[in-house]
Amino acid sequence: MANANQTLPEFLLLGFSDLKALQGPPFWVVLLVYLVTLLGNFLIILLTQVSPALRSPMYFFLHHLSMVEVLYTTDIMPRTLADLASPHPRAISFWGCAAQMYNFIVLGISECCLLTAMAYDRYVAICRPLHYSTLMSQQACVAMVGISWLVGIIMATTHSSLIFTLPFPSCPTILHFLCDILPVLRLASAGKHRSEISVMTATVVFIMVPFSLIVTSYAHILGAILAMASTQSRRKVFSTCSSHLLVVSLFFGTASITYIRPREGSSVTTDRILSLFYTIITPMLNLIIHTLRNKEVTRALRHVVKRQVPSP
Repeated sequence: MANANQTLPEFLLLGFSDLKALQGPPFWVVLLVYLVTLLGNFLIILLTQVSPALRSPMYFFLHHLSMVEVLYTTDIMPRTLADLASPHPRAISFWGCAAQMYNFIVLGISECCLLTAMAYDRYVAICRPLHYSTLMSQQACVAMVGISWLVGIIMATTHSSLIFTLPFPSCPTILHFLCDILPVLRLASAGKHRSEISVMTATVVFIMVPFSLIVTSYAHILGAILAMASTQSRRKVFSTCSSHLLVVSLFFGTASITYIRPREGSSVTTDRILSLFYTIITPMLNLIIHTLRNKEVTRALRHVVKRQVPSP
């Protein structure tokens, strides 16, 4: 990515070294959140593999969504924990920063696409039930997951190439706890304006287009629900969509606040706090929604536990 004759800079991540209130006890809170997120998503991955009740397309997508969450948090959390434990900014190599950003973009875009695929699955199940087995065949589901990863890889390659081919100062300090797109881009000394416009345009497109598709799917679902004569049927259909709707609201709501809100008037501290919530708290909340609010998952968990624990 960089010129062979140019010495690659070592970035200094500010982390939370200037925020004493976010050092000490918050380290243990973040560590607990990380462990809960890891263990919970590994549990979902296991359940969707061994439980016959969780073999539908929705749980196929949930399986891959949990894999994305595990990789996503692992890309960010170890470094964040180290920053919370350190009173001083910590260095990260040029290639280490590029790798973290690349993984961050791949996983973020893939999750965005997977949530869109899950919304489409709900649309087909409720609005076109007679065609469900055809439209949501195993091949179609595998193709959707493959496209989700492919789009993430293409976006990450494009963004990373645009950003890390720019010249950087010899001792750049990233005013963040991770190598996110805008904090790194602001360090570039030339070509920054063109790249920032390109990157932000692509970011907005890849937040708003999937969100628009999800809204369209649920608009059709809402129409189908309102057309149902039975109140019980309405409640049943709505309950099957409520968990996914909550996760979508969390994901796109926090992503919009983090990346699309006006930059004027925003502070470095505010950006870091918002990103901390987006990258650490949101994955754990998604996990809680997918487990505690999902009767099929909790039922499958009880069934697996009963099979493993011998009767007295």
